[in-house]
Amino acid sequence: MSFNIVTLPGDGVGPEVTQQAVIVLKAAAVKYGFELKFTDALIGGAAIDATGVPLPDETVALCKASDGVLLGAVGGPKWDALPGDKKPEKGLLQIRAALELFANLRPAIVHAPLRSASPLKDELLGDGLDIMIVRELTGGIYFGDRGREGNSAYDTERYSISEVTRIGRVAFELAQKRGGRLCSVDKANVLESSRLWREVIVGLSPEYPDVELTHMYVDNAAMQLVRAPRQFDVIVTSNMFGDILSDEASQITGSIGMLPSASFGSGKLGLYEPIHGSAPDIAGRGVANPIAAILSAALMLRYSLDLPDAADGIEAAVAKALEDGLRTADIAQSGSAYVRTEDMGRAIAEAI
Repeated sequence: MSFNIVTLPGDGVGPEVTQQAVIVLKAAAVKYGFELKFTDALIGGAAIDATGVPLPDETVALCKASDGVLLGAVGGPKWDALPGDKKPEKGLLQIRAALELFANLRPAIVHAPLRSASPLKDELLGDGLDIMIVRELTGGIYFGDRGREGNSAYDTERYSISEVTRIGRVAFELAQKRGGRLCSVDKANVLESSRLWREVIVGLSPEYPDVELTHMYVDNAAMQLVRAPRQFDVIVTSNMFGDILSDEASQITGSIGMLPSASFGSGKLGLYEPIHGSAPDIAGRGVANPIAAILSAALMLRYSLDLPDAADGIEAAVAKALEDGLRTADIAQSGSAYVRTEDMGRAIAEAI
């Protein structure tokens, strides 16, 4: 079996963590008997510097022809002065739209060796925490009409029945494979778009009788994530609400450097990326945590390449590295020794 993978290292720590993910993927390929062909392409600030735009047409074409896309990170202060439609982050929105990636999966898992890194009290974590947030990715306020009129500005939240239906099905099907519980998060007491959202999700529920459906307003959900996080299994929500809640959930785990994400459309092709940003303050210092990028690569093997054993192998190797006491700077206890980015990547590859 041979697969074509496009890597989009991007900016900041993106190239560093992507490099380690590729090293781990190559180790998994040898162990589990498949072949990966990697092609680098430009996105974000790196693309702006080279081509003048945050997402070149060549990158889009390469991604569409690939079996999976692995992204590092985009953005940085170097490009802050650019107008909004020219910033590196615009490239990320554009690639999601170009590949029609409407569903974003963001797991929030507290790894047993890192329980002490979580800011939550131990009793709130119980015997473990494993939440999956399903975020709608190509609709809502991030893609609605926007502009300025005189001394005011506006952004428009809009959702169609079809958009909510397709993300709802993804969430229900994930809940079926997990704990059988789905919480739909909205603001239906205030927003008309949320009222439509809730109506559609409720309408889908009879098709999934084995899934317990509940609803929660987004402000309460933000509170409940830190008050009683174990009540959640799968959360489905809109683009902006999902952006905020998934970042909050990431902090429950102790480090944003630990968490992967996967974005899908209607086919197998997916975009896989760590949820952390480009972290320009530590770029080039070799101290970034590559685990989120490595776990994103594992998600790619599982969801796009149909290689669950290899994905399990990578995840087990990450767990072994943590159990062996290896820590990058972000997850090391204050004053404790830590390993560099490439040391963590090498240890995980060797564990495979």
